[in-house]
Amino acid sequence: MRIKVCGMRDSENLNQLLELQPDYVGFIFYEGSPRFVGESFDAELVKSVPRWVKKVGVFVNASVEHIVRTARKYSLDYVQLHGDETPDFCRNLQFKGINIIKAFAIDEAFNFTKLNNYKPHCDFFLFDTKTAVAGGSGLAFDWTLLNRYDNDKPFFLSGGISLANVEQVGELLNLKLHAIDINSKFEIEPGLKDIEKIRQLMTKLNPVEEEVE
Repeated sequence: MRIKVCGMRDSENLNQLLELQPDYVGFIFYEGSPRFVGESFDAELVKSVPRWVKKVGVFVNASVEHIVRTARKYSLDYVQLHGDETPDFCRNLQFKGINIIKAFAIDEAFNFTKLNNYKPHCDFFLFDTKTAVAGGSGLAFDWTLLNRYDNDKPFFLSGGISLANVEQVGELLNLKLHAIDINSKFEIEPGLKDIEKIRQLMTKLNPVEEEVE
């Protein structure tokens, strides 16, 4: 099971996390988030992340120009679009050489057929809980809703994943679950991760991996 740890910004905290060898680390470039990296975020810190750990920048309804400029400045491997971005918007970014994770807020009323127009222009989807805020709510949605998904494009699972419920992820392994995306349930405060909790999470996931093999 791959793991993405989102909402990083503290250099010491990031270095501690990297010792655990996560698959992805996320940096939030959205000013409305309590985990916003800030205007003067150190590009060299992000570039120092080992190349086998993929760097993801999170954006919400930003312009194509801003996303491309930021992706190049920080050498991002992926951009995660967490707003109302259209398939054409994704296509324009893709044309500029940007790898895309498109996030969707899921609830009982979500229509999975809307994903069809995005598929050609995204590398992954991300399914998060529908709330009044753009991610980081700490709330989980009903994961059984994903059985309505056609399982065509690999996806990240986000929204309220914790030590208490992560074992339920094993029930989704028949789907194209690419990675889990953790954030607020593994924090000391916004933007500062509890490294010991993340270590415990990785230990919990090992039996799931062995069962799959």
